[in-house]
Amino acid sequence: MQDLKLIALDPEDLRVLSCHLQDAVIRVGDMAFLKHDMRFAAIANRFDWENAATAGVGEFQRRRTGLRFERVKAARIQGFDPRRKDQVLALLALTFEAGEDPSGVVLLHFAGGAAVRLEVECIEAELRDLGAAWGTRSKPVHASED
Repeated sequence: MQDLKLIALDPEDLRVLSCHLQDAVIRVGDMAFLKHDMRFAAIANRFDWENAATAGVGEFQRRRTGLRFERVKAARIQGFDPRRKDQVLALLALTFEAGEDPSGVVLLHFAGGAAVRLEVECIEAELRDLGAAWGTRSKPVHASED
């Protein structure tokens, strides 16, 4: 499979990125807000859901993936300590809360209630795989909401 390279310029595009990043794991130390450059960047180990659809038990994959947001005016965190660089967060979803068009807030929602809130001038994001995939035996499981 070729490396995934996606951009997001609107809420629908962001939902596509969110689907590919569901259950990615990110070290706190692998996230950075570069205020002067108005950029937020992160390196994640994303679960390859596309491959999982056809993989047999124990044949699942993860991929090292870069994620960046441009035109970020501010970044705020909740539910984790930024000084704990080795803490690992499990990404659940990316969402967008519209403000005065085209600005708004991009939220990175993590398991356990942690979050990163990015105030953006507009949606301008990129997801890019950074190398080969590696095998993992486990597939993330989500409890159904009855």
